[in-house]
Amino acid sequence: MSQHRDEAPPPADLSHAGAVIDKAIEYMVSQNISSLAIASALLGGALALLGRTLDDREIERILENALASVRAGGFREGDPVQSR
Repeated sequence: MSQHRDEAPPPADLSHAGAVIDKAIEYMVSQNISSLAIASALLGGALALLGRTLDDREIERILENALASVRAGGFREGDPVQSR
């Protein structure tokens, strides 16, 4: 997703968190866990974390942005995780 001028830059630890998640995904794929199971677990965990830290409307905005990206094909371009 692109950053708008009026949005704050991403937190400095976002890159680190992303790298940790990438390694976790690589590990689960190497354990022959299906892509659907991995993605479902990550999404469920992310939503649970968001639910502890944000109000429902903020979570809805995040999900609406994600849905807009899906509809625009943003998750298909250069996707590093291949389906198994």
